[in-house]
Amino acid sequence: MEPLVWLMFSAGGVLAAVFLPILAILFGLVFPLGWADPPDYQHLRAVIGHPVTFVILLGLFVLMLVHSAHRFRYTLYDGLQIKHKRTVAALCYGTAVVGSIVTLVVLLAAARAS
Repeated sequence: MEPLVWLMFSAGGVLAAVFLPILAILFGLVFPLGWADPPDYQHLRAVIGHPVTFVILLGLFVLMLVHSAHRFRYTLYDGLQIKHKRTVAALCYGTAVVGSIVTLVVLLAAARAS
């Protein structure tokens, strides 16, 4: 079980390192400053409605949530020296599972509306 968690941790870290800065630059600088035209609402809805995009976005968010849960778990263990390992693990990964379910619901709602 632990190799699967470490695999998801590393995959989520790589995806977060690659895609989050791009999205932050696009939606935080490029579009607000008018350097490029932002995609219109209908276009984004159509993109999210495509099944391949749906699966990619879901996988991206799930892996990033697992990565953040795993990193936070070991930060609590090593940095704060919290000794309740099972409770911390259940809370961290439980939050990642809840976040993944919320992501699925939001993406399903967006895909149905398009």
